[in-house]
Amino acid sequence: MSAPPAASPEVGSTPAPAAAPVASPAASPAAAPAAPVVAAPAPTAGIASADGDTPGSTVTIKELKRQSGGTISLKFVIANGSDKNIGIGDSFGDPDHGNVDYYSMGGVQLIDPVGKKKYFVARDSEGKAVCTQGAHAIEKGSSLNGWAKFPAPPDDVQKISVIVPHFGPMDDVPISR
Repeated sequence: MSAPPAASPEVGSTPAPAAAPVASPAASPAAAPAAPVVAAPAPTAGIASADGDTPGSTVTIKELKRQSGGTISLKFVIANGSDKNIGIGDSFGDPDHGNVDYYSMGGVQLIDPVGKKKYFVARDSEGKAVCTQGAHAIEKGSSLNGWAKFPAPPDDVQKISVIVPHFGPMDDVPISR
């Protein structure tokens, strides 16, 4: 015996739509956040730190150490936990050295409040700052390892203030040997 003939839709009628599959609650996607969230770089241990003009940015002093030859070496990390890039340009340079300090950290300073003396980044014979060079931007969610060399204050100066442009001052930073 043969199968009964399939029912055919009536002329002029619309077939019923197929039922839409239903997703289980576990398979539903989460709602997208209203604004992108940038994870701040992992905090780094240091001897001093300060918040920046850009909310979410910080600078951490890793080392401030006397070196042979009468210099001090400063090592620091700028972490950008904000939702935008931090441009370098001439923002971190010494304004008295204009284009020579473009993309550098030449504007970092040490201040001896007791001796009332300000120490600027050392310069080579061509006037170029002896510090981080060629830094164009600190991308959102990343960090920059920076450094600078300074003339050393007298040996009796054991602590000093460190000024990094666009960050709060860091006072009483110990100078190691």
